[in-house]
Amino acid sequence: MKTITIPTPSIQRQRLHGILLIALGATAFSAKSILIKLAYEASAEVDAITLMTLRMLIALPFFLGAALWRGKTASSRHRAGDWVALILLGFTGYYLASLLDFLGLERISAGLERLILFLYPTFVVLFGALLHRRGVSRSQRLALLLSYAGIALVYITQTVGTSSDIGLGALLVLASALAYAIYLTAAGHYIPRFGARRFTAWSMSLACGMTIAHFLLTRPLAGLNVPANVLALGGALALFSTVLPAFLMNAGIRRIGADHAAIVGTIGPVSTLVLAWAVLGERLHAAQIFGAAMVLGGVLVVSLTKEQKA
Repeated sequence: MKTITIPTPSIQRQRLHGILLIALGATAFSAKSILIKLAYEASAEVDAITLMTLRMLIALPFFLGAALWRGKTASSRHRAGDWVALILLGFTGYYLASLLDFLGLERISAGLERLILFLYPTFVVLFGALLHRRGVSRSQRLALLLSYAGIALVYITQTVGTSSDIGLGALLVLASALAYAIYLTAAGHYIPRFGARRFTAWSMSLACGMTIAHFLLTRPLAGLNVPANVLALGGALALFSTVLPAFLMNAGIRRIGADHAAIVGTIGPVSTLVLAWAVLGERLHAAQIFGAAMVLGGVLVVSLTKEQKA
């Protein structure tokens, strides 16, 4: 006879807290697209690298603090190769991916950008299949086709938008998703060596330094003298959509696990579509909503299948 385990009230509270943390983290992180678009609209002189630098300057002290705080289980013994890999991964996953994303948002809507970025789990599955020479299951193949068909549908409905180079913007964001997928695929080998928190904090700290160096090499320092409303948006971008989600998502995953977090995390692209409509005035058509549902459904199936195999 099968025993049925009934969660205790404390376990139920823990799950509820985990769900709320993941939902808040995913929503806050997805609001990044909205804040970037608002900053671009607020000042024509603010470009991608300037806004990125404002974001990283404000976020850097928080990530450095998290990186230097060792805690109980962190190890201080790392080989030179570990640090080289960390630098390369920080460059790929947080500097390059962010730069491509910010550049893409100069050209396409926030809703389309978030849906394209949300394809990164499908790329992780494909990269894993290529690297480890393992097959992709039938359900995963169908989910991949569903996701890509959904993006194609959303893209087609927006090609008559205000941006004259929407194709370039979509390609830039797609490259951002690919860069982040490469980071995730390679990071799994090195995360246990540093610990998840310290690995993320060091990666972000290094990316902050790379972004600031990029700005100093290509822009005058006076370029950071932006209007007050842009500075406020940069602060919100750093704290509300960068630092806060990192801690919320980690805390939520510890409570409910990565597989359940993948389900709750689908609220992110949905919240972006709603915020883009409410704040930016982006139009929502039935075809776009249907395409978004296809993307979310496909990515969800891929993520859950990947977690079950892991």
